[in-house]
Amino acid sequence: MILSLSEKKAIICGSTQGIGLAIAEELALLGANCTLLARNEEALQKAVLKLDTQLRQQHEYLVADFAQPDQVKKVIEKYVSDNTVHILINNTGGPPAGAIAEAEEQDFLHAFNQHLVCNHILVKSVLPGMKKENFGRIVNVISTSVKIPLPNLGVSNTIRGAVASWAKTLANELGQFNITVNNVLPGYTATQRLTSIIDNKLKKGNGTAEEIENAMMQKVPMRRFAAPAEVAAVAAFLASPAASYVNGVSIPVDGGRTGSI
Repeated sequence: MILSLSEKKAIICGSTQGIGLAIAEELALLGANCTLLARNEEALQKAVLKLDTQLRQQHEYLVADFAQPDQVKKVIEKYVSDNTVHILINNTGGPPAGAIAEAEEQDFLHAFNQHLVCNHILVKSVLPGMKKENFGRIVNVISTSVKIPLPNLGVSNTIRGAVASWAKTLANELGQFNITVNNVLPGYTATQRLTSIIDNKLKKGNGTAEEIENAMMQKVPMRRFAAPAEVAAVAAFLASPAASYVNGVSIPVDGGRTGSI
């Protein structure tokens, strides 16, 4: 099984912490040259130093805020003018929690731009290079909510579902160029995002933090939260040559929590 990503160049979004950083670390271990993309330059500088370089990989970073699609477009178009990207990991922090009936119209527009529109900008920019190389891997980190909507995540459920449909459509169109498009759906993962969800429940008086965590773990057959590296391993496989015939799928990495097959 060929997992090596030697001489491949990867862009990993939202990669200064959590799942995004874990994916970058895994891709680097497989030999990829990683370009981290996020909005915090200081955090990017620190994150790049965490990536493996034993195979003489050259890692770098790009600064762009996904709340500003025009900025993302400017940054990525400049980058691809001098670089060919083989792997694109789309990963952005989810919208704030809340009931869908209480969401403002602007909440949906902001999330749509931050997730689907920015993903699309990135894909359109890297596609010419992928087609020329006859190799491309697009992996979207979304959520298990695309299988079964999650309570109190109204805006997130809506936008994540749109991203999954967009990705499936892309997979159908791009497979002929040896470019695959797949989705990784993390469940409860030990990240800042999970901490914010627990804090939100805590503010609503749903028990102590320990009680809330235990209740959440009871919903997972494995009775624990995932480590970011466990999600990253699946993303890295999908980015590798070994996953050459895996296309257009959404894979939950959730310890069995999602109730659908």
